[in-house]
Amino acid sequence: MLGAAPERVSALQPTPDGWLADVEMVELERVPETMTILATYRVTLDSQGQLLGYERQRRYARGQLDRGR
Repeated sequence: MLGAAPERVSALQPTPDGWLADVEMVELERVPETMTILATYRVTLDSQGQLLGYERQRRYARGQLDRGR
């Protein structure tokens, strides 16, 4: 995750000390693109936007439907 550009930010909320965000990242590029593996990470940022920590929440193929979430 470190050094890679996020695919998108899917959630963002303020905290007393900064921010919590859910960030989608490409973990493994595949062909066709619908088989590319993405992951959602919950990241903790300080009030200046500096990364304090992260935890992977889930992994999925780009073409996978999000059922039951």
